[in-house]
Amino acid sequence: MANSNGQDRPAIVLVHGAFADASGWGDVISALQKKGYDVTAVQNPLSSYADDVATTKRMIDSQKRPTVVVAHSYGGAVISGAADGANVKALVYVAAFAPDVGETLGALAMKYPSRVGEAFRPDAAGYLYIDKAQFHDVFAQDLPEADTDVMAATQKPLSGSVFEATPTVAAWKNVPTWFIVAQEDQVINPDAERFFAKRMKAKTTEVKSSHAAFLSHPDAVVAAIEEAAA
Repeated sequence: MANSNGQDRPAIVLVHGAFADASGWGDVISALQKKGYDVTAVQNPLSSYADDVATTKRMIDSQKRPTVVVAHSYGGAVISGAADGANVKALVYVAAFAPDVGETLGALAMKYPSRVGEAFRPDAAGYLYIDKAQFHDVFAQDLPEADTDVMAATQKPLSGSVFEATPTVAAWKNVPTWFIVAQEDQVINPDAERFFAKRMKAKTTEVKSSHAAFLSHPDAVVAAIEEAAA
């Protein structure tokens, strides 16, 4: 819980990406709470881009003070569409997508290919999983395999429809932004991350990290959030 000074600080809203859920932010949440921040992590359904934007926007809009919105991976596309409220003070993207209006994730993934496509395993309903045997090497190669075996078993699938969704809002055009580039990302091409960061004129940090920078480099993520909150 926030300490007595927490009311003087912005609220923090954390948004997970695909193949993960809000619990993955655990180390980041604990560190921020110890510093006195009021933190909420959104649990998105990953059932469609529209559903995820609506869920995230509802959480952002419920904050009663200036808010820093943070996203990992596909969550970056979600906050680009959801974080346009008047209470949003800053955005932090962690190894994330940041599409413009009308720009699909599918087209961006084709322009900046990565290894993840070959590891996708769709189910009968069109939801995508990452092949368990490839999860460590593709998603989080800098974490212990004992950890990534659990992550692979509990991964939250993503509706394949999100790759064709066309955002109608790009919140990063109007809000100060920070970006953490994961230099060894096998899910989102690091050059795509650099392109997004440059386009949005973000204050950018690069870390020698897998896609799972929020897990393997929580200190760097917390530092960026604190800078955005200041």
